[in-house]
Amino acid sequence: MKNKLYGSLPDTPGVYLMKNASRKTIYVGKAANLKRRVSSYFLRPQDARISKLVSEIKKIDHIETGTAIEALILEAKLIKRYQPFYNIREKDDKSFLYIEVTNDKFPRVLLVREKSPEEGRRFGPFTSSGSAKEALRILRKIFPWSVHPPEKAGEYKKPCFDYEIGLCPGVCVGAVSRSDYMKNIRALKMFLSGKKKVLINKMETEMKRSAKELNFERAGVLKRQIFALNHIQDVALITDDFSEERNGERIEGYDISDISWDSAVGSMVVFIDGRPKKDEYKKFKIKTIEGANDVGMMREIIERRIKNPWPLPDVILVDGGKTQVGAARSALSSAGIKVPVIGMVKGPDRKRTDLVGDFIPGINKKVLEQVRDEAHRFAISYHRRVRGREFLSD
Repeated sequence: MKNKLYGSLPDTPGVYLMKNASRKTIYVGKAANLKRRVSSYFLRPQDARISKLVSEIKKIDHIETGTAIEALILEAKLIKRYQPFYNIREKDDKSFLYIEVTNDKFPRVLLVREKSPEEGRRFGPFTSSGSAKEALRILRKIFPWSVHPPEKAGEYKKPCFDYEIGLCPGVCVGAVSRSDYMKNIRALKMFLSGKKKVLINKMETEMKRSAKELNFERAGVLKRQIFALNHIQDVALITDDFSEERNGERIEGYDISDISWDSAVGSMVVFIDGRPKKDEYKKFKIKTIEGANDVGMMREIIERRIKNPWPLPDVILVDGGKTQVGAARSALSSAGIKVPVIGMVKGPDRKRTDLVGDFIPGINKKVLEQVRDEAHRFAISYHRRVRGREFLSD
């Protein structure tokens, strides 16, 4: 029954709507991977609040989106529309965050907490401050805006640093007219209203008109903005969303112990919210690989791990570099699973630790080092026991 609720969900970004027996929407959430996110409610231990929610779910609808940032915006609109019990429970409106476009001559874009959001100027509510901040960071690269106090517009002697890196259109030194500035603001508001397709169609029309009128500078700006909208990279937003929204970030660490390539074994350790979850550790005795082949061994244990119905991790950490990361990715890809993979290796001077693989902003490197060390300890401990048993049996 549980699998029927989420088994047909796609591995794409989107929004899910959980409904009770009366078909009333009781919770709205967003996800980078709808199937993985929704299945986690049923496949892993939850606190009392989430367990109560899960017990009431009878139907799950979903809406796919092109990107995670669109899922974030759609989630906000649906929470506002349905006021789901489990989204607003034990919260007043101040618990939510809104994106506000100010009413200044050169409007700024702020994150605010208000009880009565103003239509057309405030967008939300957003349940994750980290996700909202990351969304604005992404969007400001596409539609630059000013963060300067209104009274300071045009009064700076030198352009600000944001202008130098393309995030400020030059309000600080009077380098942009209000009419040109407002084009970005209107486009931003359309995007935040969930009208990405309409916005792109409008921009394409204006781009063609500008080119026809020989206004190639404006046409070039629009072309770059359209490309950016169609190629939004928002993995960071989703990663941050999982770490805030989910009940515990799950990191799995893997290591191989094959001293003299004798009695090779692998280990899997689990950390949730930065703490070891020892009852979920797993041991693997290498079965299919012989000789000095750490990469093949890593692939074997990942393949064997994903055949088991254990909760999927948010991050996989392997002890090793690009080849070990590639082996883990290959095993996951063959099973149709997408999970970020990070490798941990000693730097060239052996005095630091370098990360390779999937870049995850905000990841706690110290926690990753603890995961690596624990995986190594667990693998060595198991390897010694295996070798000891084999020695005694000779």
